[in-house]
Amino acid sequence: MSTIDTSISALNAFSTRAQVTANNIANVNTDGFKASRADLETGYGGQGVQVSSITQDTSTGPMVQSLLPVEDPATGRIEAEYQWVEGSNTDLSREMVNLMTTERAYAANAATIRTWDEMIGTVLDELV
Repeated sequence: MSTIDTSISALNAFSTRAQVTANNIANVNTDGFKASRADLETGYGGQGVQVSSITQDTSTGPMVQSLLPVEDPATGRIEAEYQWVEGSNTDLSREMVNLMTTERAYAANAATIRTWDEMIGTVLDELV
C-alpha cells in the first residue's frame, strides 16, 4: 500500500468517525438517545486505518424532566405535562475531544496527500 493509499484510507476512517461524533453532538438533548462510537483499527497488511465497528453505548442516560403531550381520557384533550424520562447518554465534553482529535488526524493525512501531490507535480515538471 502506497503512502497515498494509506492516507486515503485514513481520511475515509476519520470521516466516518467525525460523522458518528457529529451525530452524537447533534443529539445531546434528545431524550433516550444512545451515543455511538466508531472504533478504528490498522488496515489490511498492517497499513492504513479502517473502521472496525460502530458500536452503541447502551448505558442509561440521566433522568430528566421533559414536557410531553398527555391525553386526558375523560375529555380527550391533549395537554402538556412534565414527566421523568431518560435523557441522552452523550458525554458532550468527551465528544468535543473526539471531534478535535479526529479533525487533527484528518488534517494531518490531508497534508500528506497535498505534499505527495506537490512532489509528483515537481517531478513531472522536471521531466517535461
